[in-house]
Amino acid sequence: MRRNLFDLSGRSAVVTGAYQGLGLGMARGLAEAGASVMLVDVNPLVTDRAEELCSEGLSAKGYAANLLDRSARWELKRTLSADLDGKLDILVNNAGIQIRHPVLEFPIEDWDTVLELNLTAAFDLAQWAANIMVKQGKGKIINTASVNSLAAGVNTVAYCAAKAGIMQMTKVMSNELSSQGINVNCIAPGYMATAINTALVEDEKRFAELSQRIPAKRWGQPQDMAGAAVYLASDASEYVCGIMLPVDGGYLGR
Repeated sequence: MRRNLFDLSGRSAVVTGAYQGLGLGMARGLAEAGASVMLVDVNPLVTDRAEELCSEGLSAKGYAANLLDRSARWELKRTLSADLDGKLDILVNNAGIQIRHPVLEFPIEDWDTVLELNLTAAFDLAQWAANIMVKQGKGKIINTASVNSLAAGVNTVAYCAAKAGIMQMTKVMSNELSSQGINVNCIAPGYMATAINTALVEDEKRFAELSQRIPAKRWGQPQDMAGAAVYLASDASEYVCGIMLPVDGGYLGR
């Protein structure tokens, strides 16, 4: 019988920012591929979301946690470690925030908030996961970067800086961990029709400018992230190390 390289049956996965949007799209994709998925989100209704997936015959459990709070992250790691019984196969670092201001007016407090959640929390959880995976000799860490890791936006200096940091963090972690059986990669979503981009969608001029640059002629949807997440979480990507995989409708090719 041929082995299905994309089968995630029997594997455990943690996905942050998983209540809605891209995180939910990736969590659902992993669960549909057979993984037992732990959904983490600041929204306490994430437990209800996990129950919805379970009602569909998938394996999921929800954890409410504010990843901006370092003590809350410590408690989350402790809880997850106990529930996972020291075994973790997949981590998807997806939780993020967008705060927009012009460069000349960007409050340092908002800078700190964006960098803490989008970059520091991602490293914190990746480091935690890597320490578990090193002991196993195997694991997959998937970080959510952005097309803004390469192509800068407007009024988004903190977000773009954080996402550029995610790309480089991914490469360095891959350099150090690939030889120990851990694949560290990142996905770069393009412009997605999700809550984080509401301001862009409502700005008719900016929305039109961005839409014209997307060869696929549409904005992405959460389900568009599922295939990339499953690929990078599966045995099909065993020799894929330190990459940034765009899921952007061709945006970066323009």
